[in-house]
Amino acid sequence: MAAQALRGPITRRGGAVTITRIRHRGLEVLSTDATRDPALPALPPLLFVHGLAHEAGCWSAWMDAAAAEGRTAWSVSLRGHGGSEGAVRTARLSQYVADVRAAMALLPARPVLVGHSMGGLVCQQVAAREQVAGLVLVASVGHRPALGSLASIARQHPLDALRVLVGSTLPLRHEYLFEGLPRAEADRLVARCGPESPLVQHQLVFHRPPGLPLGGAPVLALAARADRLVPVAAVRRTAARYDAELQVFDGIGHNLMQDAGQEVPWQALSDWLQRAHLRA
Repeated sequence: MAAQALRGPITRRGGAVTITRIRHRGLEVLSTDATRDPALPALPPLLFVHGLAHEAGCWSAWMDAAAAEGRTAWSVSLRGHGGSEGAVRTARLSQYVADVRAAMALLPARPVLVGHSMGGLVCQQVAAREQVAGLVLVASVGHRPALGSLASIARQHPLDALRVLVGSTLPLRHEYLFEGLPRAEADRLVARCGPESPLVQHQLVFHRPPGLPLGGAPVLALAARADRLVPVAAVRRTAARYDAELQVFDGIGHNLMQDAGQEVPWQALSDWLQRAHLRA
């Protein structure tokens, strides 16, 4: 089925930015255009993949920053999230992988996949199946089972960990996601989060390690010392597995792309893209 453009301007934090919202195979896909000198080498598009219970719009600040640098940016709401169709209650990680691969079919070239938290694991699994230009793991669930994340949740809110084990959605409390964002803004963003698949939550804790990226795609791992969901030690292990560059940030929480100071990890990502000399 052909992609359908649904809307134009959307007001977001930071101002009114014109983006295109597309419906593709039942998925909500957002994109921003970028102006770039045609004489310069083409840059690979960025495809952003959200984490647990989030949706495509959580990447708005980084999508805007990418467009300002002449990079085409896309983000996808996985099935049952945001404006995408599908039943989140029965979703599996393999279906999220299929969703990202479906979104990739819209892009003009092999993308750099940028995955946050759960989305980072999804992107690892995609990169093991389909060649990409690069892989960026943002506070990502690691290649090994996320037992450290479950333990971290249990230390803070034992009943939340129990909810995960008995098949209820993990409550995404502001303290899990943000470190420096004003409370009112943090609560507003938390309210945009929805339910998550109980099966996917179990798979995050007990999944099998993905294969290595096809074609040896370069990998960047970003982590936050204040992260209360994904321990830095887990990100370090994953970075070592992929021989990835690792950057760890202070004063920012799990949602590196939304928290106060999100410009700092974005700049680290942007600088890495330049150093890696990635081309479309």
